[in-house]
Amino acid sequence: MNKKRPVNLDLRTIKLPLSALTSFLHRVSGFLLFLFLILMLYTFGKSLDSEEGFNEIKGILFSPFGKIITWIVYSTFIYHLVAGIRHIIMDFGVGHTLEGGKRGSIAVIVVSGLLIAIGALWIW
Repeated sequence: MNKKRPVNLDLRTIKLPLSALTSFLHRVSGFLLFLFLILMLYTFGKSLDSEEGFNEIKGILFSPFGKIITWIVYSTFIYHLVAGIRHIIMDFGVGHTLEGGKRGSIAVIVVSGLLIAIGALWIW
């Protein structure tokens, strides 16, 4: 290995291709879903504890803050789902070329964007 080659560690100057960006966002959305799982399990448990707990969670979820949180969790799930389907399709050998990866990334952004917008209309 050549030890004299230049190394650029400034992440602000590195221009990632679209396929790398969508893959990175897929990993981030998976991590966020893992963190949101704690919140979802807490609210589920609280809603099953008693009628008062259910009404409290219902009140939170129907407030503007609750709707924003619900939309964020929904958006994270939708993006992760659509990007995951793209990865599964790539596992079958479709879209492994540079052009196929670019088209798949555009499809992920367009489809998840549409579903996220539809989800926003549904939540509000």
